[in-house]
Amino acid sequence: MTVTAATTPRERMLLAKDAARVVALLDDRRKRALLHAMADAIDDATPVIVSANAEDLERGRSDGLSEALQDRLRLDADRVSALANAVRDVAALPDPVGRVLDERTLANGLRLQKVSVPFGVVGSIYEARPNVTVDIASLALRAGNAVVLRGGSAAERTNATLVSAMRLALAEQGVDPEAIQTVDDFGRDGARELMRARGIVDVLVPRGSAALIETVVTESTVPVIETGAGVVHIMLDASAPLEWARDIVVNAKVQRPSVCNSVETVLVHRAAAPRLVGPVVSALQEAGVTVHGDAAVAELAGGVLAATDADWSVEHLSLDLSMRVVDDLDAALAHIRRYSTHHTESIVTADDAQAERFLAEVDSAVVMVNASTRFTDGGEFGFGAEVGISTQKLHARGPMGLAELTSTKWLARGSGQVRA
Repeated sequence: MTVTAATTPRERMLLAKDAARVVALLDDRRKRALLHAMADAIDDATPVIVSANAEDLERGRSDGLSEALQDRLRLDADRVSALANAVRDVAALPDPVGRVLDERTLANGLRLQKVSVPFGVVGSIYEARPNVTVDIASLALRAGNAVVLRGGSAAERTNATLVSAMRLALAEQGVDPEAIQTVDDFGRDGARELMRARGIVDVLVPRGSAALIETVVTESTVPVIETGAGVVHIMLDASAPLEWARDIVVNAKVQRPSVCNSVETVLVHRAAAPRLVGPVVSALQEAGVTVHGDAAVAELAGGVLAATDADWSVEHLSLDLSMRVVDDLDAALAHIRRYSTHHTESIVTADDAQAERFLAEVDSAVVMVNASTRFTDGGEFGFGAEVGISTQKLHARGPMGLAELTSTKWLARGSGQVRA
């Protein structure tokens, strides 16, 4: 891996802070060219990246890494190509820096503008997700920031090759490669130092398990944008068309079960349960899903495991799904308020009034009507890639893209004004 000669995590982060001042001044053309060079470098390094990833996967299997994390970790040539193309997509987005967000002229003639500016240094701690290495780096640089990455031991070889390729691209473009840093080789000490780098790192984004996120939120002195776990719900309303209900639930669970926007709990209106539960459960089972259902679900469908109270709080991240029959929309909303992690919820309904009530009353980062929860994604939302999906309410909420990696400052232009 091509890394700096710095011998401590703090030294690397200080180098990133120095590089951030230069990156912040790059114009739109330079940043676009930089990202295209990064994408080309990733493409060129595909054999090395895939080989390194195979080593990580083999070690992960030996260490008992879960199937869900193995899926997140796995890169083949097509997935590497998709990573490179995501960088090109980010390059094509409008420059988020320098946008005038507000402007006014005071009675004394003082002219004020509120403009978007880079954060400075963006840090991220994540696990078994090499796509985050590329997504965060490309988004951070496009928004004029430097980045410090801690990607976890499970993907250490893969992340090292990705970081090396991207740093090489920076150097070839005449940009300080210290703008992309990794502290992976320092292990947990690197993560601890990153969490304590207040004043050097401007914002920290954790991506991973609920336990990892909780650790970062609890222990970090650096401001954190919290990306939460996804106990995601779909409510099948009394008027839900069977075809929509079946297709949306199966897609939301099966298309990629190991990610945070896959559905974990399905709530079925009691009036619709006799016509919906059997066909939806059968379609799920045909796709390999194990359904954990309450007594009402078990009466209407075969092969259902008895759901426990704990199942309603579980982020399965696997081909498992919890299903419950509820009396009405009020009961569904109460269940969601109790168990949701405020990530994504969806309702399937043909009743506009029920849909609007669901949109208004569900307090989650993304609320949907008649759509798969798998659409909660920065790429799907048109961001090119995503920093993460924020479940908090300050600064950013929902899928985060370029705009969420900028801050603001006020510019004041006067002509000798003094305050009376």
